Amino acid sequence: MKGAKSLTIVIKLGTSSIVDEKTHEPLLSILSLIVEAAVKLRKDGHKVIIVSSGAIGVGLRRMDVEKRPKRLAKLQALAAIGQCRLMSLWDSLFAHLRQPISQILLTRNDIDDRSRYLNAQNTISELLDMGVIPIVNENDTVAVAEIKFGDNDTLSAFTAAMCHADFLFLMTDVDCLYDKNPRTHPDAQPIEVVEDISAIHADVSSAGSSLGTGGMGTKIVAARLATSAGVTTVITRSSSPGNIAKILRYVQAQKTSASPQQHTPALEGHAGDPLSQSTASLALDALEKPPLHTRFLPLSHPIRDRYIWILHGLTPHGKIYIDAGAHHALTDKAGLLPVGVLDVEGNFAQQEAVRLMAVIKLPEPAPDGRLWEGTPVEVGRALVNYAAPEIVRIKGRRSTQIESILGYADSEYVAHRENISLFRVGSRPVSPSHDKESAGMAPATAT
Repeated sequence: MKGAKSLTIVIKLGTSSIVDEKTHEPLLSILSLIVEAAVKLRKDGHKVIIVSSGAIGVGLRRMDVEKRPKRLAKLQALAAIGQCRLMSLWDSLFAHLRQPISQILLTRNDIDDRSRYLNAQNTISELLDMGVIPIVNENDTVAVAEIKFGDNDTLSAFTAAMCHADFLFLMTDVDCLYDKNPRTHPDAQPIEVVEDISAIHADVSSAGSSLGTGGMGTKIVAARLATSAGVTTVITRSSSPGNIAKILRYVQAQKTSASPQQHTPALEGHAGDPLSQSTASLALDALEKPPLHTRFLPLSHPIRDRYIWILHGLTPHGKIYIDAGAHHALTDKAGLLPVGVLDVEGNFAQQEAVRLMAVIKLPEPAPDGRLWEGTPVEVGRALVNYAAPEIVRIKGRRSTQIESILGYADSEYVAHRENISLFRVGSRPVSPSHDKESAGMAPATAT
């Protein structure tokens, strides 16, 4: 693959790929193959990030604990013990091939806080430029339910989005996604390419291992987030990490064959020749068929940087209900004015994230004082300029009235346009961990 475009590749490994589910012994054979695959990718000119679970699993083995405990403090203690051993294991394996690595531990708080998010982004970028393979894990020692990603599938998707990765490989114990559970249905058919993740009909009954927290459902949620950020996401078998390079070769060949404007010098001037047009297709046919996998194609207009952070990085603390006029204005790149606000839900502060809910405005207030009807549809997220009690007082009013109502006017907008990120019309988001109720909704694109 030398000479090909340099790619940024994130490889996610679950606990079941790192330690044995029963004995908790490290799976050295698989880990060694993963190390070899990662180093080969580096030698081919690619940048590689590994998102590695396994700290608690390794801690269980170190302390001779048979089952994963339920008590949080015990889990955090085992994570603290296991993380040291896990990194020592990775460093030892990579050292044989003279490949430097680094450790990055994150919690959702590191994503919520903009400066910490940017610091993490810059650090990973610098490590990649130095030729280092960062190994990312959730900081389970300090993470509690409110600041956990929930599973490393989600963490890997955030990492891929943060680093503008080209590919995210979700390594698991099955070859790909199936329309039925292949363990119970021999006629289950593989799903090889997913163009529209919102229309997918697949079996997600495969749960995570007794040591891990993820399953096939969390991988689809992670794929939804990553593809919305422009990252091609692949589910494939972890016991065959050599598949990664084979899949990359095939995908790159597909892209070449789909780009007729790219000609070799010998074919220049013969673009209209059917023979020259089919050359790339013949080369693709001659290429070895890739290993079984599921590939989720990225959105053609992905969300980037600050918009992906607003949509998926922040935890919403409330809801603002807006009318159709306000929603239309937002799609035309305007900010959110108080006149378009119909209702407020939750107790949030200034500069906290909220959900924007589009509803139908009533011509007259209902007997209970309600100003809207219908089923609310989440259309985006925003960082607000005013706290919930303040917005309650100025909702439905003109911006010129804000100072007379509140005694001050920090802004004429409830939220500035640069602090608003919208989802595609007719879709709603999936922000994993804190947004699990939306897990079956359609993907999003920023506007």
